Amino acid sequence: MMALADQLRALGLRHTGAHLDDIVDQATKKRWSPTQLLEHLADQEAQDRSRRSVERRFTRSRVGRFKPMSSFDWAWPKRIDRAAVESALALDFIQHARNVVLVAPQGLGKSMIAKNIANNAVLAGHSVLFITAAQLLLDLAAQDSARALDRRLRHYCRPALLVCDEIGYLSYDNRNADLLFQVVSRRYENKSLLLTTNLAFSDWPTVFPNASCAVALIDRVVHHSDVIAIEGDSYRKREAEAHVKARKKRQGS
Repeated sequence: MMALADQLRALGLRHTGAHLDDIVDQATKKRWSPTQLLEHLADQEAQDRSRRSVERRFTRSRVGRFKPMSSFDWAWPKRIDRAAVESALALDFIQHARNVVLVAPQGLGKSMIAKNIANNAVLAGHSVLFITAAQLLLDLAAQDSARALDRRLRHYCRPALLVCDEIGYLSYDNRNADLLFQVVSRRYENKSLLLTTNLAFSDWPTVFPNASCAVALIDRVVHHSDVIAIEGDSYRKREAEAHVKARKKRQGS
């Protein structure tokens, strides 16, 4: 059986090779016909390949760990368009190569929402890449030739959904502004972008203070884009305050 299992794995039937003894026992006990056995093998191989495909896409997406939307407190923000968020989570925008921009102060869950959207896209079969603006620009700026830069730009244009997190937390020089503009321009009307930012678009020139492309960059981001603004106080601040109160209560008891 070991030689047969190795042959099956070599043929690409990895699930069948790994579970051969169990499959043979099950087929014998249930007295499957040859057709029933083949149907079972085809079904199990398809499920296993689908599972491994999702795992590969999730690893490549670099989404990492995140809290599910079931733990999101919709009642906490003072302003949030729940219907728009749920539409984004349903991936309605990807089919039409639209963009989604989540605008919110720090600590209101915009990165959490972005990661849930990215995860849903992975599960739906889309290629996804999640990266912070700082990481993206650091990578592009480190390329030492025009050919190397073009190769990295093509890398960021390849996924069906590119999530660029935390635009606005740092200021960038003209070179970085031009690099981000190239990414946005290459994906414009072809593939979707999901951006998170703590700044209104009117404040974006402060991120690229001397960049001549700032207006054109904003124009391409906003065009064909669903802008979702979230307003309120930080979740993390609330949790920290609750933790302090609980600790004082324990100390006083």
